[in-house]
Amino acid sequence: MNKLLIIEDDTSLALILQRRLSSHGFEVQACHDRTQALLLARQHCPSHILLDMKLEEENGLNLIQPLRAMLPKAKIVLLTGFASIATAVEAIRLGADNYLAKPADTQTLLMALNEQKVDVDELVNEDVTMNPKRLEWEHIHQVLNANDGNVSATARQLGMHRRTLQRKLAKKPS
Repeated sequence: MNKLLIIEDDTSLALILQRRLSSHGFEVQACHDRTQALLLARQHCPSHILLDMKLEEENGLNLIQPLRAMLPKAKIVLLTGFASIATAVEAIRLGADNYLAKPADTQTLLMALNEQKVDVDELVNEDVTMNPKRLEWEHIHQVLNANDGNVSATARQLGMHRRTLQRKLAKKPS
């Protein structure tokens, strides 16, 4: 049986994912923060990991390398409510095998957990035509990622007010 570790700070979503995926043959453990994640990963040695990108005040991207070092053969899928090409590329470069935008249905989750690692060059070279709002959103996320999720530092770097940046981050790209 495949062991799955779900790292998700939204406890109700974690419970839903746990139920959905355990009915598909996974032995599921769930946790809600970095400390629990590393402890459970060490104790249970999961074959699959579903990792949320935003864990309260932490960035899930920062967990990919320690998890990959501890469990080099585990399939790691990063799940995010704010998908962008910049964060997808960064996640894959850090060692994630796949990247999904929320909400994701059960079949999509199962495919992501069981398929081969995504090729970074494929993500970067995707022929995507973006409108100016999408380009701005991608740039903001790239700068945010470079600042390790620090909104204040990102706002300063982009020359905008912190609240303006937070409003832009809360909007989905068009």
